Amino acid sequence: MSANEFSTEKLVADLKRIVRDSEDLLSATTGTVGEKAQEVRERLSETVESARRACSKLEEKAVEGAKATDKVIRDHPYQSLGIAFGVGLLVGVLVTRK
Repeated sequence: MSANEFSTEKLVADLKRIVRDSEDLLSATTGTVGEKAQEVRERLSETVESARRACSKLEEKAVEGAKATDKVIRDHPYQSLGIAFGVGLLVGVLVTRK
C-alpha cells in the first residue's frame, strides 16, 4: 500500500467518523429548543450532507486510481518491477547514508 493510498483511506475513515459523530450530535440535540440551536442544527445538517458527498467522491476517486494503477502494473509488469526495485534501492541508499 502506497503512502498516498494510506492517506486517502485515512482521510475517508476520518470523514466517515466525523459524519457519524455529527449525526449522533444531531440526534442527541433533537429536543433542544431555541432559535439559535435550530440554526446550528440546520447548518450542521448541511455540513454533514456535504461531508458525506465529499467522502463518497473521494472513495470513488480512490477506487478509480487503484484500478488505473492495477491496469498499468498488469500491462507493464517488468517495468513496474524495475521501477519499484530502483526506488527501493534509492530509498535504502538514502536511509543508510550518514
